[in-house]
Amino acid sequence: MARPLTPRDRTTRRLVLHPFRRRDAEPLVAAVHDSIEDLARWLPWAHQGYGRSDAIRFIRDSTAAWTEGRAYDFAIEPATRPKSHLGNVSVWHTSRREQAGEIGYWIRSTLTGTGIGTEAAARVMQVAFEELELHRVTLRIATGNTASERIAEKLGFVREGLLRKEVLVAGHWLDHSLWAILDEEFRANCSRYAAEGWIGDRR
Repeated sequence: MARPLTPRDRTTRRLVLHPFRRRDAEPLVAAVHDSIEDLARWLPWAHQGYGRSDAIRFIRDSTAAWTEGRAYDFAIEPATRPKSHLGNVSVWHTSRREQAGEIGYWIRSTLTGTGIGTEAAARVMQVAFEELELHRVTLRIATGNTASERIAEKLGFVREGLLRKEVLVAGHWLDHSLWAILDEEFRANCSRYAAEGWIGDRR
């Protein structure tokens, strides 16, 4: 049985991932506003009027989910400039019996292509496999979101199939590709992740 996940910061060479706190509300709103055209294409919660009340609700729900062990959301910040919100990355159980989980992320639009998404996702994969002791981690990517597909490929995920009309976004059903990586595949890639500065100290 995996130990409960400690609500502390996780770091990489360039980033700090931390559990959401109330002070993150304003930076989160600013990042969403900067990225709304991209986010609204792929995510059902993203809307033009996203504001402080939405952010506070998300942070409250995130804190409760963490406490209850349902899901673990991290705010992404640069190690050299705290309080600058770069995006979100999360991990959650999909089956405790099968030791399976899923990750998800979004990165501020002005920072796509900089490797931040890959770095943050790799670090939360380390949380998934080494702290939550998962056997399998999946990633679902909306068809057409090529930036996220590139991240999955760089991290060694295997594309397993297509989930047809899975999520309703702005009145349209979106297909999602399903990607997965196994514990042994993650461990085989760890030396590469570490060399890139994507993961922290091994336990």
